[in-house]
Amino acid sequence: MKPPFSPAPHAAPRRVLLLDDDRFMLDVLREMLDMVDENGGSGRFDVHAECDARRALAVLPRHAPDFLICDLAMPEMDGIEFLQAAAGQGFSGRVILVSALEDGVRDAATELARALGLRVAGAFRKPLAIEQLRLAVQC
Repeated sequence: MKPPFSPAPHAAPRRVLLLDDDRFMLDVLREMLDMVDENGGSGRFDVHAECDARRALAVLPRHAPDFLICDLAMPEMDGIEFLQAAAGQGFSGRVILVSALEDGVRDAATELARALGLRVAGAFRKPLAIEQLRLAVQC
């Protein structure tokens, strides 16, 4: 006799750390992640958002995100400095870079992040499209 059917257990939510000095952008990214979930995305997300890079560095080991979505142009500590510090802490999740800066700056930041040993899932111009985010978190 076969055991009764039981659905597969739900995967644990994937942890995401959002870092952007623009609170509105943080809200937009959070809503986009919710939309990715609702539209057949690849799982729920446990999102932590920070608008200050130094606070994000302090949270990084505790939150242990699977994905880091990071702006490049921020005051005090920019995205490049943050990525260097995150790599120094041994961050092993995937990185998604977002910025309104020129393509060349995003490309250079991507190469630097990879040289630091970080796994870059994408680098996109703001505003990020929902389909770009969906593809990046499926990596």
